[in-house]
Amino acid sequence: MKILIVDDEVNLLQSLGDVLRSKGFMVGTARNGLEALDRLKERFFDLIIADLKMPRMGGMELLEVLRERYPQTTVVILTGYGTVKSAVDAIKRGAYDYLVKPFVPDEILLIIQKVVEEEILREEHRYMRQELERRGEIITENPEMRKLKDLTNQVARSNATVLITGETGTGKELIARAIHHQSLRKAKLFVKLNCAALAEGVLESELFGHERGAFTDAYHQKRGRFEVADGGTLFLDEIGDISPAIQVKLLRVLQEGEFERVGGEETIRVDVRIIAATNQNLSEAIKEKRFREDLFYRLNVVSFYVPPLRKRKEDIPLLARHFLKKYRTSRRQIEDISEAALDYLTSYDWPGNVRELENAIERAVVLAKDSFVKAEDLALSTHGLAKDKGISLPSKSLWEVESYLIKSVLEETDWNLKKTARILQISRTTLYSKINKHKI
Repeated sequence: MKILIVDDEVNLLQSLGDVLRSKGFMVGTARNGLEALDRLKERFFDLIIADLKMPRMGGMELLEVLRERYPQTTVVILTGYGTVKSAVDAIKRGAYDYLVKPFVPDEILLIIQKVVEEEILREEHRYMRQELERRGEIITENPEMRKLKDLTNQVARSNATVLITGETGTGKELIARAIHHQSLRKAKLFVKLNCAALAEGVLESELFGHERGAFTDAYHQKRGRFEVADGGTLFLDEIGDISPAIQVKLLRVLQEGEFERVGGEETIRVDVRIIAATNQNLSEAIKEKRFREDLFYRLNVVSFYVPPLRKRKEDIPLLARHFLKKYRTSRRQIEDISEAALDYLTSYDWPGNVRELENAIERAVVLAKDSFVKAEDLALSTHGLAKDKGISLPSKSLWEVESYLIKSVLEETDWNLKKTARILQISRTTLYSKINKHKI
């Protein structure tokens, strides 16, 4: 947490700053409200502790500006005995709390602890709101998917670790969410982390958190996803991409339920159910010494395989109409998808699976000229890169060419992201970023 102390008493700035720094907080100081606003232009502060009476700009005037410009910043007012009434008025105007001078360090530390605890609750509520928005059902008429759906109901009642395999875009995250929302942990958080999208150092910090000063720019302590998901479910997507060093630490959490933050010595215990997913063949990765066999067995207590969309074509009309309802708006009242368009959708192999179908329907809703989505509204590409005749580019727009090239190589490699990144001569992290940017 970053804290700014604003007071015209130099001794207080020094002594309170030393106390807060010793507790691991990043601290800034200012001698009046105007200086405080200058500091805020340089960096964001989570908490501002401001004296009520200061030259040039006092605490009350500063509070008014902060409520308007920095509504997310928490404000605590310092006041003398004679100005308690004004401090109470400040709370009515949006201050979090007030403290009467002189005070002992434990008093301000208690207030800060309350601020931190409330921020943790807000963070959990944000996750909960996101979950309510993202929570979906498994839509299927396919016999294999129906069996999988029934299995999620059965597995949800246990705390077993689950490994979900299948091609990119098949709906592995949807299966993970279904398990969580039917489990005894459903009142707690479902936390997701894409392991392939982050560099090793960043991934370690995201998983386990870090202490202040653990690395450059680690200005404050941060809880990792394991701590955030305590009591709930942690979904680790693309688990096959984690480094050997992270694999060792993950294995320890699975075995012992404990870890240390990056740069920390305190052992933290958590109760988290792990659901992992991958589009890789982990058995091959074990043979190639890229994935630990003991970690694999820890993850693979219960396994799910999600078939590609081309193997369950009876689901295509159902899913297409589901996405149509999702993306049509009051301005774009598309009634349905024409039979010809449904035939076109069903005849396509969907190398990008359900994710590609969703993108196609979203695009068709935008491009449709009347109340029905027609075949001509579905700009589907069914061929990969030409190997001997070069590439036929769709336009001279760099944006469209990049999108077309990435789609083409993905189709050519059957959505093998490792091969695609190698062919395009970019890192897998960059490839993920571009896929998201182009909504492929």
